[in-house]
Amino acid sequence: MPRIAVAQMTSGIDPDANASEITEYIRRASDAGSAMLFTPEMCALIDRDRKRASAHIVPESRNSVILAACAAARQRGIWVALGSVPVLAEDGRYANRTIIIDHEGAIAARYDKIHMFDVDLDSGESWRESNAYRAGDAVVAVDTPVGRLGLTICYDLRFPALFEELGQLACDMIAIPAAFTVPTGRDHWHVLQRARAIEASAFVVAAAQTGIHEDGRLTYGHSLVVDPWGTVLLDMGEEPGLQFADVDLNRIAEVRKQLPSLANRRKMPKGCVP
Repeated sequence: MPRIAVAQMTSGIDPDANASEITEYIRRASDAGSAMLFTPEMCALIDRDRKRASAHIVPESRNSVILAACAAARQRGIWVALGSVPVLAEDGRYANRTIIIDHEGAIAARYDKIHMFDVDLDSGESWRESNAYRAGDAVVAVDTPVGRLGLTICYDLRFPALFEELGQLACDMIAIPAAFTVPTGRDHWHVLQRARAIEASAFVVAAAQTGIHEDGRLTYGHSLVVDPWGTVLLDMGEEPGLQFADVDLNRIAEVRKQLPSLANRRKMPKGCVP
């Protein structure tokens, strides 16, 4: 029964400070016998001042957080899921990118967030992620010590078709790192996380940002681990820190045998309006 570690963070505007926090979590996760550490979306940098942030958004090969995490993973012999890091992509645009690092410190997989958070909330918050970031175009899963891991980021949570695809890829676990707003988190976070676990018949690990950040934004927290039946195994509340969950991968086959929704899925006919 592998152990996973989940880091809940209040990331700031200094990537080096964020890197120090992440490497400390890697050390603690390894010391606790974890097979893999999960960190939130934008764990490397949260800064809504795009001019100031642009100085730190560089290619992977020069990103200090990725380099520090790779070195720490290699030293400690642990896999790390960097929930997401803003990087300068090959086409010159920014990507909101998950980085999966193996126990030897090599990058095992990358996933660029597909669904851009372009919304206007009743609270007065307005977000246009697509103004700065390009959307990804690939569904990604990678084999890890905690099974086949499907990759998503935050707003992807609201699009069940992505999770259907990950279910068809026989994912054992799906990562949903996030920096959820408080209004949407309070009303939708738990129910959507549980629904996605049930739909994919897989574990969900949702490492989240929490609290008041240096750039003034407020995030919801409540990092979760949910089992394939939709049972919440871990809820980290609102405080930053590191917690652990032991995941019984045998539970996946039990649930899929009892409720074989993935096997029973049929292609939907085209709709029509008479």
